[in-house]
Amino acid sequence: SKFWSWMVDEKCSWFSAVPTIFSYLLNAEEDAQLKANLKKVRFGRSASAALPPALQKAFEARFGLSIVETMGITETAAPMLSNPLNSEFHKLGSPGIAYGNEVRVADAEGKVVCTGEENEVQVKGRNVMQGYFKNPQATREAFTPDGWYRTGDLGRMDEDEYVFITGRLKELIIKGGENIAPREIDDVLYRHSSVLEAAAFPLPDADYGQTVAAAIATRPGEEVTESALRQLCLDAMGAYRAPSKYFFLDELPKGPSGKIQRLKLTERFTD
Repeated sequence: SKFWSWMVDEKCSWFSAVPTIFSYLLNAEEDAQLKANLKKVRFGRSASAALPPALQKAFEARFGLSIVETMGITETAAPMLSNPLNSEFHKLGSPGIAYGNEVRVADAEGKVVCTGEENEVQVKGRNVMQGYFKNPQATREAFTPDGWYRTGDLGRMDEDEYVFITGRLKELIIKGGENIAPREIDDVLYRHSSVLEAAAFPLPDADYGQTVAAAIATRPGEEVTESALRQLCLDAMGAYRAPSKYFFLDELPKGPSGKIQRLKLTERFTD
């Protein structure tokens, strides 16, 4: 990859990438001189999808750069959350606090949930769109009765108003009536140093309605066994929430922005 040489040659002071790119950049050969060459780079910005904490720690340790995780959507025209660069206020695993708008965690009717409770992340502000072009029905469905835009993202907010994304409403795994957020499983899988890409997703199940599956792509030249990942997940979250099926792929399906598409995995592996 020419990424780092471009950063140095063009005298870049920061860069923006999706989590998949951060993961791929870790494949670069060890270069003792690289950290010194990157001293003028202030930070890297992560966007488009949730950044697994294990991946962030590995990247920062390898390259000596801080990552600022953010969150934005097309309908807000810009990032709506940002995690402060200052390490004193930075919280690992969070896209941060609201900037330039208001953000809350509430249900479809606009009832705000308690601190730490999971529900939909909603946003309100001058940066939020007025509506979808010539689609009043979609516009009505996109807003709560009191005028907040429904992002479709699941998350929780802590006592300092930092948001932690746990998944997408449409991607939620419902096993035996219990909601399981794919993001928490992804984060565990990324703890294995040989995992390049990982995504948990639902598959139909005769007994539970849905069961948990996981797709994994390993780093080039490295191997990881299903038994190792299975034990990793069992130790972290117990048998009920851990994946029951594992699929190893060369590459996981992604959209134009580089975000892994879980629903395509469900389509592919549903019998």
